[in-house]
Amino acid sequence: MIVRALAGFLLAGALAIGARATRSLSRGGAIAALVVGTTAAIAGWSWAITLIVFFVASSTLSRFRRAAREARIGRIVEKGDERDAFQVFANGGVFALAAAIATATGGDLWASAAVGALAAAAADTWATEIGTLAGAAPRSVVSLRVLPPGTSGAVTLPGTLASFAGAAGVAGVAYLAGIGVSPAAVFIGGVAGSVADSLVGATLQERRWCDTCSESTERRFHSCGQTTRVVGGVPGARNDFVNVVCTVVGALVAAAVAR
Repeated sequence: MIVRALAGFLLAGALAIGARATRSLSRGGAIAALVVGTTAAIAGWSWAITLIVFFVASSTLSRFRRAAREARIGRIVEKGDERDAFQVFANGGVFALAAAIATATGGDLWASAAVGALAAAAADTWATEIGTLAGAAPRSVVSLRVLPPGTSGAVTLPGTLASFAGAAGVAGVAYLAGIGVSPAAVFIGGVAGSVADSLVGATLQERRWCDTCSESTERRFHSCGQTTRVVGGVPGARNDFVNVVCTVVGALVAAAVAR
């Protein structure tokens, strides 16, 4: 385990440095990724492989047509493609914790919960990265009203299909890597987490308004420099909170289905 921890630390460090160089991670995000990656390696190489595939695939999608995506949603979304520590832990923290517990206890349900959490993170990430580039007009998952691209709780058909692909991808990789989980349970958990993300994003996530630009946004400081004001949702319930809900729901549903 000590050797694996050291090797995992070096591997996670190399990936974090590379992601920092390509501006996929902030400095804090790189440190958080080092913690999550090392924890996964301590749990076992199958866990580390699953996490690496998720990270590389998600980072590649984030870089794909980055300029076009920024032009479409940069004035709305709270954070850009350079993920900080809160984003890393929100997406990978539940996975790393549950994987460590699964290894320590030998609990199959903890294993299902871990991979379900990562599948939910993948489903949400893929839906966002692909859906925001789709030509179809996003609609609120609650009211079906057309919303600007990048608005939390807004979905498109391409984004929804991408979420299915993300959940299925993690389920398949985990199974092939040797983690003893049901791919079907993981897939269902991943999709459930993504749906929960959209529902919470549409109802509870803090919504803000820029009086200068007369635009809805999630940013505290709009691109024009104006401080925005809260006009809906629960104050303080920001995107990282929604991502935590997504991964927790993915973990719980995957474990419940597996059981």
